[in-house]
Amino acid sequence: MGAGPELDFRSCLFLSCWLGEGTAGLRSSWVLLEEKRNGLGKTERGGLSEEKDTRWKMLSSGVCTSTVQLPGKVVVVTGANTGIGKETAKELARRGARVYLACRDVQKAELVAREIQMMTGNQQVLVRKLDLADTKSIRAFAKRFLEEEKHLHILINNAGVMMCPYSKTADGFEMHIGVNHLGHFLLTHLLLEKLKESAPSRVVNVSSLAHHLGRIHFHNLQGEKFYQSGLAYCHSKLANILFTQELARRLKASGSGVTVYSLHPGTVSSELVRHSALMRWIWWLFSFLIKTPHQGAQTSLYCALTEGLEALSGSHFRGAAALGLLCYVQAFSSCGK
Repeated sequence: MGAGPELDFRSCLFLSCWLGEGTAGLRSSWVLLEEKRNGLGKTERGGLSEEKDTRWKMLSSGVCTSTVQLPGKVVVVTGANTGIGKETAKELARRGARVYLACRDVQKAELVAREIQMMTGNQQVLVRKLDLADTKSIRAFAKRFLEEEKHLHILINNAGVMMCPYSKTADGFEMHIGVNHLGHFLLTHLLLEKLKESAPSRVVNVSSLAHHLGRIHFHNLQGEKFYQSGLAYCHSKLANILFTQELARRLKASGSGVTVYSLHPGTVSSELVRHSALMRWIWWLFSFLIKTPHQGAQTSLYCALTEGLEALSGSHFRGAAALGLLCYVQAFSSCGK
């Protein structure tokens, strides 16, 4: 068999694993790929027409139905100048919140802030410099924010990097674990007292279904002994979930009124795959299945806005479903490290 079909099969397998659909997902993804090639509207094989439609809708539908309004509330969204973060910030601004776009690229964020202001009529959309690859920048952001604001009601740790060539942060951490986990870990720590003072408040950590492939290698946290960019991303996403669960446990024990959630936004068309030609090719190949940033933001909004989620603090969400991940706490006795 030639290289083309072999790559197509790998793509189907990768997408199915990414979406957590197992064998059934592999089968329907392959059928969808064949339909795309043959220009078919529906499959005649195996009675998969209904299954295909269900999976198609699963990836493209689902809207946060909460009607909660946010006048007087203060929100921070990291990585809000593009993709899911931008759409999340836009919706929170539409609901009346004072929204901080915490971004590394300030110039780009200023353009997005003006766009959101024009679209929502909310002028309380502010831009602040935040480089999660530099702890000095994180501390500077937190210091300025705490001087400016008396409250913080929602912190959405959205920013991230994926499949970067090997590099390190300004402080010597491998880029994925440094930005995706440690940067947000420090930011949350620095803003935690303000969140407690503003309770009830929430922390929302954007993770990924890729955490299933993650492992915490304490002997190789910086990737100096071995490094694979895809797995480095998976490790950092697992760290997001472990952080969510441990922080939720501690905050619940202290009766703080701060709740914490992690989530998988789905497979979304965004700049996240910019470092990988293979991923860009896969995203193009399966473009009919990929969510838009607006669709991808819905789970973040669900976790940030839906009333009655307090009892589920520490949970990991996919769509509007809280997934049981207690096994990770049991499997990682080092969760609290």
